[in-house]
Amino acid sequence: MPKTWLMGPQTSYPVSGSPYLRIAVADAVGWLVFDKPARHNAASFDMWQALPGAVAALDEDPAVRVIVLVGAGRAAFMSGGDIAEFGRLRATLDQVTAYDDQVDAAFAALGRARRPTVAAIRGYCLGGGMGLAAACDIRLADDTAIFGIPAARLGVGYRAGGLKRLVDLIGPGWTKEIFFTGRCYDAATALRIGFLQHVWPAADFECFVADYCATVSANAPLTVASVKAVVEHIGNGQHAMDAAWCQAQVDACFAAEDHAEGRRAFLEKRTPVFRGR
Repeated sequence: MPKTWLMGPQTSYPVSGSPYLRIAVADAVGWLVFDKPARHNAASFDMWQALPGAVAALDEDPAVRVIVLVGAGRAAFMSGGDIAEFGRLRATLDQVTAYDDQVDAAFAALGRARRPTVAAIRGYCLGGGMGLAAACDIRLADDTAIFGIPAARLGVGYRAGGLKRLVDLIGPGWTKEIFFTGRCYDAATALRIGFLQHVWPAADFECFVADYCATVSANAPLTVASVKAVVEHIGNGQHAMDAAWCQAQVDACFAAEDHAEGRRAFLEKRTPVFRGR
């Protein structure tokens, strides 16, 4: 397991624009760490602002094949936006609009990344944290994880883009249930309703995440990127599906060196070595 997680965020380096975001790269995994454990990694405005740049930096790093989002410590992935800032930064409608635009930009950065994005969730995953996890490609959690969006307990509106991501994942009924009640849900429930791909015992979760990422990073990155791009395109909902564009993503995989390497490795009964070209 990469030391960046086992030993904590001190083994990574800070992101420009926020003291509460840190990144590191180890074993083809780019780690993006929310580093405010004293407040259960609640997201301050500067974190939302810095997050797109941090995702882009990892996405552009040729050593990275998977981007993993994780909270510092074991108590929380992200407990939502930092409510202590709301009186200062969300007091007027114009401020709310500017704040929510930045949150949307952070979510969009995850969908725009070519690398697959994984939310590795321990402890609380609430509000904006659950929204951020929903914006990732894959959601993995240990069995201590707690999920919920308490917007109705705070009188907070929730934008259509964030609601659509949840509806796409868990359907309209469960989306309404989560918002109408404001309740928290355990990891088993989040798995059952389709929010999570896997739940793993907490004691072995770090090893499970490492093995999962190793499996993904060993596969052909162009294939993974093309599937991500086409799925994002299909799910966008703002335009009709461009079949020609989707086919071009497929054709690019077949024209790449990695496709020839995959065929050779299969015939030679060996593990392929994909280079992303």
